[in-house]
Amino acid sequence: MTSLITGVTHHHEEELVRSVESASGIQVVRRCADVAELLSTGASGVADVAIVSADFRGLDRDALRHLAGHGVRVAGYVSAGDDAAEVRLRQLGVTTLIRPGTAPDELSRLVVELVDGATGSVGGASGGGAGAGAGGGSGSTVSDEDLARWLEDGHDSRDARAFDGVGGRGAATVGGSAGAAGVGGALSALSEFDASGGPRDHVDADGPRRAILTAVWGPAGAPGRTTTAITIASCLASRGVRTLLVDLDTWGASVAQALALIDEAPGVAAAARASEQGTLDQAALSRVAPEVSPGLRVLTGIPKPERWPELRAAAVEDLLEKSRGLVDHVVIDCGFAIEDDEELSYDTAAPRRNATTLTALECSDSLVVVGGADPIGLQRLVRAVQDVGVVPSPEPLIVVNKVRASVAGARPEKAIGDVLGRFAGLEDPMFVPWAPDECDAALLAGRSLVESAPNAPVTQALARVVDVLRPKTAATGDTRAGRARGRRRVASAKR
Repeated sequence: MTSLITGVTHHHEEELVRSVESASGIQVVRRCADVAELLSTGASGVADVAIVSADFRGLDRDALRHLAGHGVRVAGYVSAGDDAAEVRLRQLGVTTLIRPGTAPDELSRLVVELVDGATGSVGGASGGGAGAGAGGGSGSTVSDEDLARWLEDGHDSRDARAFDGVGGRGAATVGGSAGAAGVGGALSALSEFDASGGPRDHVDADGPRRAILTAVWGPAGAPGRTTTAITIASCLASRGVRTLLVDLDTWGASVAQALALIDEAPGVAAAARASEQGTLDQAALSRVAPEVSPGLRVLTGIPKPERWPELRAAAVEDLLEKSRGLVDHVVIDCGFAIEDDEELSYDTAAPRRNATTLTALECSDSLVVVGGADPIGLQRLVRAVQDVGVVPSPEPLIVVNKVRASVAGARPEKAIGDVLGRFAGLEDPMFVPWAPDECDAALLAGRSLVESAPNAPVTQALARVVDVLRPKTAATGDTRAGRARGRRRVASAKR
């Protein structure tokens, strides 16, 4: 017997319960009145499946992640023709939908398959990712920007078979006809193109590609994480790579201040709220991440450290996944702390401050670890490399910043390289010279080093880091200075 709980509004509850009670092998154990009751019941272990409606008050991505974390599979209950509700549920990661009038046998079959993991799951809710759809494809979060990108890529009617939401690939939907599915049918098929945890499937060879995510992280002590992240992002943009710079530092976000941007309305908080409510798509993300120079968008961080609970892990994961469809490369400025509070992470839904950085590290494709060149900074760097090695993260690219002979001897690169090789087993770190005058001038002007000092040794050193991260752009590096002069400020655009 499969145990089921419901989290739907009163408009749907009676009809849904009657349908479930008519189906064999399913038992309704709780009809939840609010999200708090839904989550507590799911955490108690009495339920195998939860059926929710899009208008259930308080339902968000974090709630669905909480249910999935306790092994509760989630299905959506959507009236035929209610495209808005269907889109919201799909954007929240609910890939299995049930419609009014579903036959009892069909409903029973769907619930059993859902429990067995054959029809769907909540995208981004757990390590298992999304389950398979009705046609054998994988389900995940779906948004309408995928459809817009598909149309903008110039596909004609001959490609319509890719959007056959009934006979082709897509998330499971039972009850109702293909016509009733409307836009939802097309969006079901598009779940294949934004699957969580793996490469995006392309409509054709020239279809949309997933952006590369690079996390810039380092230990405490101001080794230069933010300056490094800004310069890497600006350098990528100057080479014609559409870039998004995301400030996910919950301890001391400073990208907005460094680039002289207004931070009263932090973009990352707005994007996280939209993700929680299932309204984050490409258009919404582009609005909160304005273009501050040609090819460079910035998602500003939270201006006050006490606002860190606004950035939940599930929302951050979805935000980063959505950003892959907006640009070609995403650079993430991460906070220093990566300790995972076991008392909070075990058997509790309480938010964790460091979950933002841990999520960014896990989602990233490449990792730049920044450390200082002085004895204290090197000691912290050695320990930091050991610490980051035990959390899910890519192989680190070590960047030693603020290199100078006055603190490391006459041949600082060799001395530092010997220390890192001996005590941390790190070979071939990259070195960035100490450049206080250039960095001060950039801060004073509210610009990146690529714009204020494109030919300075510090900028050239960080450009070599970009060469490693994205080798195919190295040949176009000579255009940095020219493109940097074309900077376009958000404030200027509004005038």
